[in-house]
Amino acid sequence: MSARIAPSIVAAVALCGLSASEAQQAAPANPLDAVPEKMPFDVPYGPPVGLERALAVIAAAVAEAKKHDWKLNVAVVDSGGNLVAFERMDAAQLASIQVSEHKARTAVMFRRETKVFEDAIQQKNYNYVLTLDGMIGSRGGIPLIETGRLIGAIGCSGGTGSQDEVACSAGVAALKR
Repeated sequence: MSARIAPSIVAAVALCGLSASEAQQAAPANPLDAVPEKMPFDVPYGPPVGLERALAVIAAAVAEAKKHDWKLNVAVVDSGGNLVAFERMDAAQLASIQVSEHKARTAVMFRRETKVFEDAIQQKNYNYVLTLDGMIGSRGGIPLIETGRLIGAIGCSGGTGSQDEVACSAGVAALKR
């Protein structure tokens, strides 16, 4: 009997030894401990986008949505996060009115696309971002940048996040024309 048990004990001890040596190895570094050389998303705020240009951005986003038969709400805020213009397409869901504004404000206040927050939560498990006031972790909010300054942002809601993002990108492209 001892001849049968001995190999099992040796194997168990060997496995425990591997576990102990693995435990002694340094745990992977927390990616949040990295100190970037430069500030990320360091885009200075500029003068606010005006109504005429905000309407042109919205028109381009709505035109893109119509090509796909997406029913969206589209908001543009200025560099201070104040609503400049808004359009609700026929039959767009009512809950998305506020969401489109929230996405635009988040993009301005945090100076980055809202997709960054979605990725942080969904792909990187950086759940701490859920505690940030005013944050929304859903794509479809994109800053409007002109001559290196943030002048506002567009937010779209009513479709899937990727549909909202495509419409917003069309709006951003219209600003550059």
